[in-house]
Amino acid sequence: MNILHYVTKQQEISPKLKKLKSLCDAESGEAESANGDQKSENGSTAGSGSVYAKEELEKRLSPAQYRVTQQLGTEKPFSGKYVKWKEEGVFNCIVCGSALFTSDTKFDSGSGWPAFYDVISKGKVLLKEENIGGLQRMEVKCRECNSHLGHVFDDGPKPTGIRYCVNSCSLDFRKHTTV
Repeated sequence: MNILHYVTKQQEISPKLKKLKSLCDAESGEAESANGDQKSENGSTAGSGSVYAKEELEKRLSPAQYRVTQQLGTEKPFSGKYVKWKEEGVFNCIVCGSALFTSDTKFDSGSGWPAFYDVISKGKVLLKEENIGGLQRMEVKCRECNSHLGHVFDDGPKPTGIRYCVNSCSLDFRKHTTV
């Protein structure tokens, strides 16, 4: 097989990631509509835009945070604040504050982005299939505010075999505190 064929060949989303998407949807009580957007039990559609006004987010977020979370951007590999982060705590969505990942599930994937093998709760994230130039991937979004976080892959460590590859600037870290 030549390199051009490999690059242009349609890549399928793995059955493992499709099953993960179904689990995330089921835990949140949402089902997929005919056009691929998520419909909640009350009929509202997730995946159709941010729940915050563009002007508010432009003021509140840094340009990099806005580009990544609202415009599907990606930070450069190994440039993010949380790539080598070792403190114990919770990683929250930078836009809405929803708790998404814990430091217990963070691992060094060597990819250049923070990686987690699981989420706090599958209902906290929205997984959306994306097809860009024949490359199919599974996008990870915050279910609460619809912000882009990164992508999920099926090459992670045990126990899940999943790798959530997340942009640092889409996250806010809260250190565990004792009372």
